[in-house]
Amino acid sequence: MSGGHTGAVVFACMDADTLGGVQRVTHTMAQGLAERGREVHVVGLHRAEKPFRYVERPRYTSHVIHRTPVGRLSRLGRRRERRALGRLLREVGPGFAVLASPSVVARIGGLLPEGLLPIGQYHGSYEHARGSWHLGSVRGHYATLEKAVFLSEEDAWLFSEHALLPNTWSIPNPLPAWPSRTADLTARRVLGVGRLEGVKRFDRLISAFAEACGRPGPGGPGGVGGAGGDPELVEARRAASEDWELHLIGEGAERGRLLSHAAACEVSDRVVFRGAVPAALMGEEYLGGSVLALSSEHEGLPLVVGEAASYGVPSVAFDVSGGLRSLVLDGRTGVLVPPADVTALAAALAGLMASAEERRRLGAAARAHVEAFRPDRVLDRWEALFEQVTR
Repeated sequence: MSGGHTGAVVFACMDADTLGGVQRVTHTMAQGLAERGREVHVVGLHRAEKPFRYVERPRYTSHVIHRTPVGRLSRLGRRRERRALGRLLREVGPGFAVLASPSVVARIGGLLPEGLLPIGQYHGSYEHARGSWHLGSVRGHYATLEKAVFLSEEDAWLFSEHALLPNTWSIPNPLPAWPSRTADLTARRVLGVGRLEGVKRFDRLISAFAEACGRPGPGGPGGVGGAGGDPELVEARRAASEDWELHLIGEGAERGRLLSHAAACEVSDRVVFRGAVPAALMGEEYLGGSVLALSSEHEGLPLVVGEAASYGVPSVAFDVSGGLRSLVLDGRTGVLVPPADVTALAAALAGLMASAEERRRLGAAARAHVEAFRPDRVLDRWEALFEQVTR
């Protein structure tokens, strides 16, 4: 579907060049629509402290309004922002403005010229929004937009009911690409991918990995959460996990604390801190993994799970959102466990670490399932939305 290639598209983020899921989705969408013939602009209100490049040869135009990281603006800074945005948006002409978050909607929504139709995105889950200021902001600002786009049908329904939105729509985030190769799932490696920040709770993942390996850890004999202290269970897990490693891919302020936690769990020799890996090289990381583990407190639609699945790598994860449940069908394409239940996460990891057959079964089903998240299919859904808005 082409949508007629009518109308420019502006993607606006608080900062468009930070290493993060929202930014990766934004640049994937921008490049895909530009390759379909649309005029596309990516606007970052602020520049990241460490800018990250997502697309090597972008076919869209990028703009940064403030050369400083996200933070409080002076009155003069706000006036300059309004002038710069007003000038830029008028030059773009008619089309669509895709606003990536409640904060962006609040700052840009009132500046859009007639003909540049506003579409609000929310990259989190309803579960997360209702526990923060986001739900009030979505309720207060998104109802007046052309469409409010959420990551899953479940989330769209929940926002429609509880935020009283008449204009909800659901489109998942696209995978960055669709690989031709899949992992053979023989490497004895669990992957944890994401920023080393508190919300990702990699401390819980390290604890679960230690328990899956039969290491005692801070919870006492048998592992974190007390794997019962059953010597036979501990020995079975230790044998099944022989030589397995946990590779954490990402960087962030929690690195030092996580290093200490790995030592306390007696898995310093098994936990490898890889740092940030360029987007273009992540495919090799998935090909070299056998299980992806997600231990976050909250997620919208975690692309790392979809990316892993596209390489045939199954996931184990805390069940924290409708978006995650749209990616992982429990017991069919991966394993979901109750949020924050470290012992359940450890058991799920141990089961997959012990069975290559189960990894292959779930991995093949996971790849087939995430076909719906292929970039071309998600772009078709955006084109259908644009057509519906202008009908």
